Amino acid sequence: MKKIVITLFAILAGTGFAMAADTGCDAFKWPVEREQALFPAAPAAQSGADLTVGQAADFSLAAVDTISFEVPPGRAPAAGTFGATASVTVPPEGELQFSLSDEAWIDVVQDGKTVKSAAFSGVKTCPGIRKSVRFKLTAGPATVQFSGAKKADLKVAVLTPE
Repeated sequence: MKKIVITLFAILAGTGFAMAADTGCDAFKWPVEREQALFPAAPAAQSGADLTVGQAADFSLAAVDTISFEVPPGRAPAAGTFGATASVTVPPEGELQFSLSDEAWIDVVQDGKTVKSAAFSGVKTCPGIRKSVRFKLTAGPATVQFSGAKKADLKVAVLTPE
């Protein structure tokens, strides 16, 4: 009887661990725990805000047709969607990771040109994080453009890749 109880406990415990790991977040190509820690306390931000590396912001987005983008978005936003712009100072290492809470297009602009992303990971089953995009940039100022969001709010974390 003892052996049956221990075996049943092991099976149930294993199922619990599998369910905890099966939140969908482990399907990202890289860890997103830092974003999960930053998003709940992310301060409010509006279009035009300054982003800080190592922090997150909770954007109130505006109708995409009211945003003045530095360059046209890489993917034309659908009518009725939302967007914002922000600025960030790229550190000397030059690589940044932007993680978004929901679906939206992201462009990073330096020297008047859109910088192609270096890596992308998106998961629809991770609560609170939809995608994470990495860019190799040069140190100095950059403009970040968000467009095509279906909701009027978007949390964004700006991190250096692990």
